[in-house]
This record gives sequence, C-alpha cells and structure tokens, in this order.
Amino acid sequence: MSHLPKTLANPDVLVGLETGDDAAVYRLRPDLALVVTTDFFTPVVDDAYTFGAIAAANALSDIYAMGAQPLMAVNLVAFPIKELPGSVLADILRGGLDKVREAGIDILGGHSIDDHEPKYGLAVTGTVHPDRVVRNRGGQPGDRLVLTKALGTGIITTAIKHQVAPAASADAAIQGMLALNREAAQAMATVSVHAATDVTGFGLLGHLHYLARASGLAARVDAATVPLLLGAEALADAGEVPGGTRANERFMVSRVRWPAALSAARRTLLCDAQTSGGLLIALPAEQVDPLLEALGRRGAAGWTVGELSTGEAGVITVV
Repeated sequence: MSHLPKTLANPDVLVGLETGDDAAVYRLRPDLALVVTTDFFTPVVDDAYTFGAIAAANALSDIYAMGAQPLMAVNLVAFPIKELPGSVLADILRGGLDKVREAGIDILGGHSIDDHEPKYGLAVTGTVHPDRVVRNRGGQPGDRLVLTKALGTGIITTAIKHQVAPAASADAAIQGMLALNREAAQAMATVSVHAATDVTGFGLLGHLHYLARASGLAARVDAATVPLLLGAEALADAGEVPGGTRANERFMVSRVRWPAALSAARRTLLCDAQTSGGLLIALPAEQVDPLLEALGRRGAAGWTVGELSTGEAGVITVV
C-alpha cells in the first residue's frame, strides 16, 4: 500500500484508508452514506455449506462494525470447477445466500474464476447516517473495552484441518463463526460508543492496537477476563497454531507489554487470527452495563476485557 498514491481529497469520503478501518464510507447526501467492504478466504471447515455461511457472516461483520445496516451483497468466487463437482460450489453458494438472507438482504450477482484453491466471500454494501458512523478511532481515556465473541477460531480451525479438534471445540468454533454480529451492532446502537472494530485476521491485540493508535491512546487488557472457546487453550498449547496467528505474534512483539507469568498459550490466543469474530467496542464506563444488558436482551454476549488510557499510542499492556 505504501507504493500507491494517497486517496484523492474528497469531502464526501468519510472513511478511507487513513486508519485501516473496517469499511469505506461515502456520503451521498446529508442524511445518507454508503458503507462498502469486501472479504473472502479459503475454506476453514470441511462442509461446503457451512464454509459458505461462515464466509458470508464474516463479510457482513465489517458493515455491522461501522454501525451500519447491510443493503445488498455480491459473490466473489474462486473454484476448481474441473477438479471438484459443481455440487460443492452450489453448496458454498447456498450457504452464503442463506446467511445473507438471515441478515435481511440478498445476493444480487457476483463474479467467479477458475482457481486451483477454492475461495469464497462477498462484497457488501450498507447504509448509515453520516453522523452515526462508528469508527476505529475516537476512543477516550478511561473507555472500557467490551468484546462480544470468545477467541480461538484460528486455533480450532487449524486443529479441524489436522483432524485433532475435539467435537465440542469444533462445534463451539463453528457456531461462533456462524453467528452474525447484527445483534451486537443493534445493542451498540442503543448506547454512547466512542469507537469499535470487529476482531478478525489481526487478532484481538492487533485490532485493538489499530483502534488505540488511531485514537492516540494506549490500552490495557486483562487476560483473565478475555473469553476463550472451549478447548482453544489446550489446542494452542499443543501447537495447533495457524501461520496468521504466528505472524500476528511477531507483529505485536514491540507493541505489547506482557506479564512474565502469562502462559504462552494465552499469549497466542490473544493474537489468534479470528474468522467472523466479535465486535470490540470502546465506550464510557457508565455505558458498559447498559450495553451488556442490551446484548443480553438480544441473545448476544459481552465481556469487559480492558480499557483505553493515556500513553504511547497503540501500545498495549496485558495484565
């Protein structure tokens, strides 16, 4: 990206490349803005239908993280049509369509290429009032950090690929990845929020680093309060760690202050590359209980995992 020219100055571009936010936002008129994002990846589970549904939930997540409502989606498909039966692709597409329709929208087309390795995802367009965009910047000192899904999908899906994941762990990870962030976004809209992002490929600490840096603040994370998926810590301890998670650990070396007593497995999970993870929300302390209550009313969950503070921008202290 450093080799590309900067984005053209345009007052209607409300969110662009500047802070690595979850989606682009373009103002159409004073009361309406478009939110646009895309995401696709290789299979994380064996079942084609489930893979399609997870990929769609993951792509929709960026819209929800911006405080927006999805409007429509188009498919992005790479598939070895000469090597695998077309019924497999049909199952992937059906899974994506069913998940998108669960979100109340539809898939209106897309594009496909013949590729040796299957890949699937969506480009999604949503809408939001320009004054209600939730960004990954704007956090304030003292803001609490609330996470809405447990960590460990990267670890567990790696174990699934190696056929060593306990059935209960695999089921917990799949159900978590299938869950839309719609209810979490609806709950977020009922309280005063300063910043938010969704937790995906950069892991909890990576996405928090960008949120804190964009807000000009440091952060603290209480490792004991971070929710973990069933069996994830044992699998991490056994070495079931994806390459993306290891890359996150290397990236965060100079950006995290670790306590000496924290286990290597817990450190790894705080950096674990997530698929279709939850929202990470920064909000005033007095808004935490109303947010947790709103999440509960909608069948979602939330955990207070840390706070923002004054200090070196983007540096995280884990306690």
